[in-house]
Amino acid sequence: MSELQTSIKDIGQTLETVIVGQSALVHQLLVSLLAGGHVILEGVPGTGKTLMVKVIARLIQAEFCRIQLTPDILPSDILGTNVFDLNTRNFTLKKGPIFTQVLLADEVNRTPPKTQAALLEAMEEQQVTLDGVRHPLPDLFWVIATQNSLEFEGTYPLPEAQLDRFLFKLVVDYPDPKAEKQMLRNAQAGFEARRLNIKNLQAITQATEILKARQAVKKITVQDPVLDYILALVQATRQSADLSLGASPRSAVSWLQASKAHAWLAGQTYVTPDNVKAVALPLLRHRLIMGPEAQLDGLTTDAVIDNILNRIAVPR
Repeated sequence: MSELQTSIKDIGQTLETVIVGQSALVHQLLVSLLAGGHVILEGVPGTGKTLMVKVIARLIQAEFCRIQLTPDILPSDILGTNVFDLNTRNFTLKKGPIFTQVLLADEVNRTPPKTQAALLEAMEEQQVTLDGVRHPLPDLFWVIATQNSLEFEGTYPLPEAQLDRFLFKLVVDYPDPKAEKQMLRNAQAGFEARRLNIKNLQAITQATEILKARQAVKKITVQDPVLDYILALVQATRQSADLSLGASPRSAVSWLQASKAHAWLAGQTYVTPDNVKAVALPLLRHRLIMGPEAQLDGLTTDAVIDNILNRIAVPR
């Protein structure tokens, strides 16, 4: 493995010492970081979603900003605004929290659609346009949004156009009893989530190294049969009787990028169908819309995705 790959794996191992019992989730988060894709973290309160983002930002020495989204947040509170300077008699940009490397949009479904839309251009084009002027965002611009899966009162579900801009939707579940006991041991030993310095968390790499890793991911080889496999899976979602909305062309491109990142992290030089299948659930579950009959039958999006993966022949 290269030095870059070792550093990324070290980030995952360190993150697992803080976020106990979420190994699969941590691995998927690293894949999204390497693929340059934004993430939705969904789970009940108290499962470490915010802590996870704070820790990974510290481990890669990235600028970090957190927005606590509420119904009264305005787009200007996120993007910033032009302010008139009486001394220079010119307008100057007062940048909002979006001008950072790692942005945590906490409880993203609690803010109204107008404010949610403020993230659309930034997430897709890595820029912000204010008063007709384009302002580029940092090269390492990574949005991680959290939302509570149980609370629906006073929330505004994200529109399909915004959901499609997230690479992954990761479900943060409860840890198993063994892992939860380890959390209690950590707390007894003095660990506090609000005081990360107690854990002596030192940076493992830098944001510039993450950008180098992303360039290495782009060089991963993908053969035509694997491309055909991704295409067949995407088309199967559009033809499924259980779905009223299948995967978009953006989904296919994102699937390719995520598969390459998964292969690179595993030390491979090429993508296999196993890499494609490994990222299918987090990549598709937020992009697909269930048909009414499938909902009445009690089917879940994950179950439909599993059925498609089992049905489409794997290339050899």
